[in-house]
Amino acid sequence: MATNITFHPGSVNIEERVDLLQQRGITIWLTGLSASGKSTIACALEQHLLHQHRFTYRLDGDNVRFGLNKDLGFDEKSRNENIRRIGEISRLFTDAACITLTAFISPYRADRALARKIHEEAGLNFIEVFVDAPLEVVEQRDPKGLYRKARAGEIQEFTGISAPYEPPLNAELHIKTADCEVKEAVQMITDYLLEKGYITAGHG
Repeated sequence: MATNITFHPGSVNIEERVDLLQQRGITIWLTGLSASGKSTIACALEQHLLHQHRFTYRLDGDNVRFGLNKDLGFDEKSRNENIRRIGEISRLFTDAACITLTAFISPYRADRALARKIHEEAGLNFIEVFVDAPLEVVEQRDPKGLYRKARAGEIQEFTGISAPYEPPLNAELHIKTADCEVKEAVQMITDYLLEKGYITAGHG
């Protein structure tokens, strides 16, 4: 733990950002098994919101591990730290009035609760989206061949096979991707944001 440090607030407060950008920041945390559709939905949602001229950015589990979290493995402790860091990063983006999309398996409820707490303590908006697909469905999709390798014992600590996934108990949105198309999922999230006043109609 670092010592002898002092937080230095900026000269621009969040209300000034909101007024200038005409939007309020929110983190949309997509969680679910590998191949459930998290990244696909996040990519489509990012494009949809950007085309409406909304300040939006996507953080993806695989991509973040190429840089910020390339020092972490996939054991439970590393997974905990992976999600803690993403919680902090998404908080920074959302504090900048960005619509922050995160697509991470984030298998443990406690880690997702910590990410929410990080936002709530900063007075920032956070919603959890459970991107739900049954194990048999994601194993059939298996675009990277990871489930096949996990079943063969070639990948250890693989979520859903040799490591647990704890589904959300109270997610703001529950999207069953075995029963809906990507476009429908994007519309569900957009409708929720509009309904709750996180975004306004007619922007851009």
